[in-house]
Amino acid sequence: MNTIASFLVDHTKLHSGLYISRKDQLGFDRLTTFDVRITSPNVEPVMDTGGIHAIEHLGATFLRNDKIWGTKVIYFGPMGCRTGFYLIMVGDLYPLDIYKLMCSMTEYILSYEGKLPGESAIECGNYQDLDLNLAKKYMNKYKKEVLDDFTKEKYIYPETEIA
Repeated sequence: MNTIASFLVDHTKLHSGLYISRKDQLGFDRLTTFDVRITSPNVEPVMDTGGIHAIEHLGATFLRNDKIWGTKVIYFGPMGCRTGFYLIMVGDLYPLDIYKLMCSMTEYILSYEGKLPGESAIECGNYQDLDLNLAKKYMNKYKKEVLDDFTKEKYIYPETEIA
């Protein structure tokens, strides 16, 4: 079998950022998958599930309700490695195109108070594993490390030497 593209990225050089993971053609539509990387793989501890889960609930709710971008959001969810999220959107997009959207989503999560969207047994299959405080900790880290200093290194994958 062919190696999938995400395994061709040198994760020893990857840090928190907002990267293009892949672009796909689906009928007439171009889909862009973004790598919303919160932690440096294999260097920093992975995120705890409660924080990831809260970011997923809040992030997906915010993104799908955005007046400009909401209809372009296909998916927002965690990576299996627990170092970030994938955001799949309709369009031939680049990180700079969605920078303000990511800033707004981050501020939404950082300022959120109260019961989370989908925080019940009826709405969620694991509703007891949601941690708003951890979500805010991770998003504050992302804001400081990526969004507040959005340089080229934060949105272009590092060169890889994987064969």
